[in-house]
Amino acid sequence: MTDNLPLRPGDKVFRPRRIKHIHLKRVLGVPALFSAGYGDVGSSIYYALGIVALVALGATPIALAAAGVIYIFNALTYAEGGAMIPEAGGSASFARHGFNNFVGFIAGWALMLSYIATMAISAYTIPPYLSYFWTALDNPAVNTLVAMGIIGFLMTINVLGVRESTRINIFFIMVDIATQITIVVLGIVLILSVDPSILITNMFGAGNWPSTTNLIQGIAIAALCFTGVETVSQLAEETKKPAERIPQAYILMIIVVLLLFAGISIVALSAMTPQVLGDPINGWARDPVAGIAANLPSETLQNIFKPLVAILAASILFTATNAGLLGISRLTYNLSSHKQIPEVFGKIHPRFRTPYIAITIFCGIAIFLLIPGFTNPDFFSDLGALYVFGSLLCFAFAHASILRLRATQPDLPRPFRLGWNIKVANRQFPVTAILGVLTTFGVWMVIVIKQPFSRWAGTAWMFGGILVYMLFKLITYYKNKSDKLKF
Repeated sequence: MTDNLPLRPGDKVFRPRRIKHIHLKRVLGVPALFSAGYGDVGSSIYYALGIVALVALGATPIALAAAGVIYIFNALTYAEGGAMIPEAGGSASFARHGFNNFVGFIAGWALMLSYIATMAISAYTIPPYLSYFWTALDNPAVNTLVAMGIIGFLMTINVLGVRESTRINIFFIMVDIATQITIVVLGIVLILSVDPSILITNMFGAGNWPSTTNLIQGIAIAALCFTGVETVSQLAEETKKPAERIPQAYILMIIVVLLLFAGISIVALSAMTPQVLGDPINGWARDPVAGIAANLPSETLQNIFKPLVAILAASILFTATNAGLLGISRLTYNLSSHKQIPEVFGKIHPRFRTPYIAITIFCGIAIFLLIPGFTNPDFFSDLGALYVFGSLLCFAFAHASILRLRATQPDLPRPFRLGWNIKVANRQFPVTAILGVLTTFGVWMVIVIKQPFSRWAGTAWMFGGILVYMLFKLITYYKNKSDKLKF
């Protein structure tokens, strides 16, 4: 044995390097959380309003209001869950704690689908708005190339660090909210107050009210407008004092989103008929807010707000693309940390301390999804259907998980606890979460039945994810078994 021999000059001593677990930095406050969440939900009005009008016609404000109620249920559930479990993952994290790793993976896989789709659809919708300044952007090939470039640019920013990207979000969100408020006020003063009967006619007049089936489908599609709650939850690990600031961000989102969406939808139907609003060829289905600006009863105001809306839409859609990327990168970090997907996805850059591999991979997938845009300028509606498919499914999982945690872990600290509870077997179950799981799953079923592309593509994505999960677990099992035999 030579272990205790004295060292001689020239001998080398091996000292193992201490392995450090790198954590994401807690740098975000309420403004950053709100801007990230609103960047997702606020952007949808720029393309979803027209799609809802195409189906719901004059009942578009009603459909949006019904979807808004579901949005309140979602935001409240995520407020309790995010304050209780302040880690990236959102519904995937809630489901893992409430059920098990497999259910958590399914929720996370559905969420990945919605994030990838929202990145692609948001980036693809930016060039049409900016075509007001440069008409070449109307060309499908140019449109698609620019969208791909936007995702590539945001990929670089997010690899460098979350602080830089959230500063961009906050700036664009402030511009967006200020402009939307101005448009709503002008629309109410100059259009609605002058002749309120126009709104009544456009909503309830002959041929303007939809069938019951179309109204239900319109409510389902309107769910596209009310997302963003997952994005805030994904940033929980980077939030200062998450128990306080996550619920504050959600409550602020509820107030701002519902007021602005109600105002925009009412002013839109005061400015034009639902047929014009929802016409994808000769109307304003793809750029409904631009339609409001174009129908202001003043040429001077039109000349002011047409370019302003173009800039506004581009900025908020840019922010939504970034919010989707922020969410999915933090989601993969969470899933890999709990061995639900390969650990390489959660690898943190040693200098920038961001999940750079996940950011790069999923930006690549979003760019790949844009390829059909070179030949099919209307393919973004299919992306929207996928977005709704994934989002509603993970919302249902979130509600179910909060209810299960109330049953299995009633004494778990809950800094923000939902009220209006029903007592069952000495357990308190929030009414909003019960209604939330019923409504989100019910609306998800409507989308599955009424939207063939989302039905088949979404189902294929989910089954593909389950196969990936099973294969990963199988490989991990045999690898661990082999390591034990070697030992």
